[in-house]
Amino acid sequence: MIKINLTQRIWLAFISLIVLVGLSVIIIFPISIKDTLTEESYWLIEREQERATNGLFDFLNPPQDGSGFFEQSEAGEVFHFVLYDTLGMPPHGDHIPPAEVIREMAIKAFAQESLTGRYELQYGGQTVFYVVKEVILDQKAYHIAYMWDTYRDEMVNKLWERLLYLFLLTSVLSLLPAIWLKHYLRQPLIILGNHLEQIANRDWKEPLKWKGDEDFQRLSDQFEKMRQNLNMYDSAQKTFIQHASHELKTPIMVIKSYAQSVKDGILPKQNLERTMDVIIEESNRMERRVIDMLYYTKLDSYKEDSLNQTEFYFGQLAFKIEERFRMQREDVSIHVLNSDVKIKGDEEQLEVLIENLVENALRYAISGIWINAEKVDKLIRISVENDGETIPEDDIPKLFNPFYKGNNGKFGLGLAIVKRIAELHHGYPEIENTDKGVKMKVYLPAIDDKKSNGTSKNKKKQR
Repeated sequence: MIKINLTQRIWLAFISLIVLVGLSVIIIFPISIKDTLTEESYWLIEREQERATNGLFDFLNPPQDGSGFFEQSEAGEVFHFVLYDTLGMPPHGDHIPPAEVIREMAIKAFAQESLTGRYELQYGGQTVFYVVKEVILDQKAYHIAYMWDTYRDEMVNKLWERLLYLFLLTSVLSLLPAIWLKHYLRQPLIILGNHLEQIANRDWKEPLKWKGDEDFQRLSDQFEKMRQNLNMYDSAQKTFIQHASHELKTPIMVIKSYAQSVKDGILPKQNLERTMDVIIEESNRMERRVIDMLYYTKLDSYKEDSLNQTEFYFGQLAFKIEERFRMQREDVSIHVLNSDVKIKGDEEQLEVLIENLVENALRYAISGIWINAEKVDKLIRISVENDGETIPEDDIPKLFNPFYKGNNGKFGLGLAIVKRIAELHHGYPEIENTDKGVKMKVYLPAIDDKKSNGTSKNKKKQR
């Protein structure tokens, strides 16, 4: 397949249009013009025939300006003669055609049933138009008026010549808008191409703003939005790497220094066991941070279609998480409320969501944590509340940002993971200071009761 660029496509489109118009003119125009002029020729013959037989014709039908255009041509001269309907009587007139022509005209005239008739015949490679009109002189006769097609052909040739000149002029003039369109399209495309090349080289600092055509302006706005998103993504990626490096730097330094001390025969924690406990603890912290970072980046690649959504009761997750964290702080009680509320989502991810909320609450709680699920309008609200110290209002909007740590925070990814999981389920998180302490809430779409009931009935029928 031949590949052509935009400029070649524009030229090809205009040339194709010109060729199509030209073919249409070449095929249709001669046929339509010939038919029109043939009709005009018969009209001229009949008019001259009526003038020859009716002396008052010019008085009753005076010529008007602009009419009788074809009558002004010498090539359109009309000739007359009379053919009698009697054997042995020769034709009468000033311009008598040859015998074979008269014979053919006579056959048509004698077979004619109407008062007048239009006919044509070929003679000497040319066409003769003639009109037969029945008249009564001393006896029945036929007035025949005829005209050669020289008049029609000359008019067709003149019109065709003029049309050809007009077509050539139009073709040349039509190239002007093609040239203008080529330059009109080329300029914004060159600018857009240059910016795309910059982005390919990871240089997306220069903004793109195009003022002019609405369509190109819309395209430039979309391109600018893409550039900003890439810029934000690049900035977020760099920030993520910086924070990740910073988060891993501390445990690595601790492990390295303690390991070097042991190698040198120095025990920073008085004995080998306590020293190794510090190394193991820092290794676990580093492992936890790596797991959180991998999980967070994994969530960024998730889409709605990749979720394994099922319907289940809130208590299935809440009691499992309550049991998991029950012994971490014996001075804090964990309470599960409304365990029979039904929710829909990816069970594994929602378990991580609630687990991160409880783990966060456990760091600040004084005596109790309340895990709850409620239906609010068309949403399910999952909340984890603790009776710890409230959060400054200025810090609340920042807590869901990656690597942002509040007081006593660990890695700064727990609530960012909560937010991402909520967004994957078409929900959103909120934080609220209450009379007890702090309540962290996640809103998820509720299950459609009609669909749920329909599904339950179908399952019962199948059983």
